[in-house]
Amino acid sequence: MLLDTASLYFRAYFGVPDSVRAPDGTPVNAVRGLLDFIARLVQDHRPDELVACMDADWRPAWRVELIPSYKAHRVAEEHAEGPDEEETPDTLAPQVPVIEAVLDALGIARVGAEGYEADDVIGTLAGRARGPVDIVTGDRDLYQLVDDARRVRVLYPVKGVGTLQATDEALLREKYGVTGAQYVDFAVLRGDPSDGLPGVPGIGEKTAAQLIAEFGDLAGILAAAADPVARLTPARRRRLDESRAYLAVAPTVVRVAGDIPLPAFDPALPREPRDPAALVDLSERWGLRSPLNRLLETLGVHAPGPA
Repeated sequence: MLLDTASLYFRAYFGVPDSVRAPDGTPVNAVRGLLDFIARLVQDHRPDELVACMDADWRPAWRVELIPSYKAHRVAEEHAEGPDEEETPDTLAPQVPVIEAVLDALGIARVGAEGYEADDVIGTLAGRARGPVDIVTGDRDLYQLVDDARRVRVLYPVKGVGTLQATDEALLREKYGVTGAQYVDFAVLRGDPSDGLPGVPGIGEKTAAQLIAEFGDLAGILAAAADPVARLTPARRRRLDESRAYLAVAPTVVRVAGDIPLPAFDPALPREPRDPAALVDLSERWGLRSPLNRLLETLGVHAPGPA
């Protein structure tokens, strides 16, 4: 099971009231919500391995170089060296280091790679996996990894993590008219304002799926646009021609990297906390006893007590 961790803690932040606070009054709704998410996922799906995939760089320079608008509207502060700072709610940003510290103390694998997003970590780990893979994310971009033959599916939270849409090839075909392998071309054509991807003007989901069904893939669509006898309306042909510069680079931006260098880590679910003393300190400092006990009980791990 691969967690798109930022996607999940953002959902937890907005799904759990900010009245959930530490003893000193600091909001911990994202922390508690994420811990409960993980407990529910482990309880319902019983994964053999679990990896919390992290954004070491949420807006990699190599993607921005190709499409400068990529996530540009979400930049809070630009940095000449290192990743730009993402616009994050004031009471969420301080919770992220707490989330990281709690995962580390628990012994849940937390993996990121410099210069890459969590999506790229997920793509690499899904590609390396020998057995079935469940990807838990609220980001539809990861539908591109759905592959029935390799038993890779996406669990998309519809309401919390109690109601998950199990996304396989059949659902993609039913909902979007494309397969996992076609999803990158589909997303490129359609665009995605939330990621600053313009798409091709006048081509929405239905038209993108129709073009892919008729011409196979983006290369086939562009070949048809250059072929005067191909069955394309003049308006679509013109829009595709005018978008060739974008279409030449967008697939590289949208496609998750599949073979990035990752640090060594142990993906096995913890049989005991990695750092019991730190876990006790974090539990008391941030008022996390109840969600931590629920998660530890689900894992079958004895909760450590105060020293």
